Amino acid sequence: MKFHRFFQKKTIVSIENESNSGVLKRTLGPWNLISLGIGCIIGTGIFVLTGQEAAIHAGPAIVISFIFAGLASCFAALCYAELASVLPVSGSAYTYAYASLGEIFAWIMGWLLILEYGAASSTVAVGWSGYVVSFLHNIGVTIPPEYTKAHGEIIKLVDGTTVTGIFNVPAALGVLAVSALLVKGVKESANVNNFIVFIKLAVILSFIGIGAFYVHPSNWHPFIPDNTGTDGEYGYSGVLKAAGVIFFAYIGFEAVSTAAQESKSPQKDIPIGILGSLTICTILYILVSLVLTGIMSYKDLNVPDPIAVAVDHIGLPWFSIMVKIGAIMGLSSVMLVLVYGQTRIFFAMSRDGLIPSLFCKVHPKLQTPYINTIIVGLIVAFAAGMLPLSDLSHVVSVGTLLAFSIICFSVMYLRWKEPHVKRPFKVPLYPVVPYLGIASCLYLISGIYETIWNLKYYFIAGLVIYLSYGQFKSKLTVEGPSQADDIPEKVIKKRK
Repeated sequence: MKFHRFFQKKTIVSIENESNSGVLKRTLGPWNLISLGIGCIIGTGIFVLTGQEAAIHAGPAIVISFIFAGLASCFAALCYAELASVLPVSGSAYTYAYASLGEIFAWIMGWLLILEYGAASSTVAVGWSGYVVSFLHNIGVTIPPEYTKAHGEIIKLVDGTTVTGIFNVPAALGVLAVSALLVKGVKESANVNNFIVFIKLAVILSFIGIGAFYVHPSNWHPFIPDNTGTDGEYGYSGVLKAAGVIFFAYIGFEAVSTAAQESKSPQKDIPIGILGSLTICTILYILVSLVLTGIMSYKDLNVPDPIAVAVDHIGLPWFSIMVKIGAIMGLSSVMLVLVYGQTRIFFAMSRDGLIPSLFCKVHPKLQTPYINTIIVGLIVAFAAGMLPLSDLSHVVSVGTLLAFSIICFSVMYLRWKEPHVKRPFKVPLYPVVPYLGIASCLYLISGIYETIWNLKYYFIAGLVIYLSYGQFKSKLTVEGPSQADDIPEKVIKKRK
């Protein structure tokens, strides 16, 4: 075994050459990218996790949890923005790790991102299913409950009897629908996403504006409920626990960086998309959590549709229907962006030879990685139909936090290793911001550390795949560094 393979790196000029290959169609501008980020960030975090984490862990102090998670995300987002301006190519954190730390770290990052996007897509699909089933029930359409829950999940009916879930059919169908749209084309998908984001923001802003008149400040007391004696159940440990879980809600800005190869001007537009979407969504999260916990007691918010329940509580049934429609559309856009991000990670890893070339095959007419998208869609749809929501959110948060930590370190490494590379966007207050990013991510992981141990078999499987396939099929191994660095002279001149 040649251990030097594990640390071979892709050069920045070779990555830029890939960016200029023209295989994927460049159709996305800055507003498309901001919309893409908002489409992914505003979803399960607001429509589901806000109420559940307030009820279980933080109480009204869920607002502080969102601020903690938002600050950690901001540090990481600034680092993402710098790396995206230097390395404007599909693959996100996977590609950044390949350029800075080496192939084995790139594989680990890619394996983390596959887990993150796959589990997140399934999680959102399950939340989407809950709102769809509730909305259909309101208009007189009832789906047999055993086909609306994960396999083996116990469902308590109104009459007190119970049934066992077989397969969450609506969740699976939702994933298949967005996958079909992504096969059709990125521009078409972006246009649909822009419309959905408009509707979703209208619903969220309406909830904030109308709900503010029904806030009872007494519901905010005590703001940080006393700890029950169990770590993570209220008190400061509960605020930290909730921050670690709801960090899942912020991963949308990362999905923006996966669109670099389909951005019209990635070095300028990707930082705008990342920072713009994160700023807008953090403000909305804080306002929604304040209004939600002010309308009714946090103890009553452990439900699949907390915002709709809060609207019902203030006696506006018409608005409840509107909220459910907005949630359905909003979660649809989140599924769209997450499945999109997953396929682009597979595309990048396949292009580098670490997984089979099937995943980077592009349709000659549609110019989308159609086989990749179909495979991802089927896998995520199956997971969404079989797995309950409770089993997924911690996994997504841990994967995201680990990935963000590596991104912050990669910025520092490239500043040291490649100091003269042009950086259209630079992290402010360097190196304070990357250090704070790493520290805050690791701090949030400490609140949900047990999840890392639960993922041991997943990481072992990834290591086996890399050692038995990836290291031998890697383009850097097969073609050699000289081939990988054989960059056209015009690209080098442009770089200079």
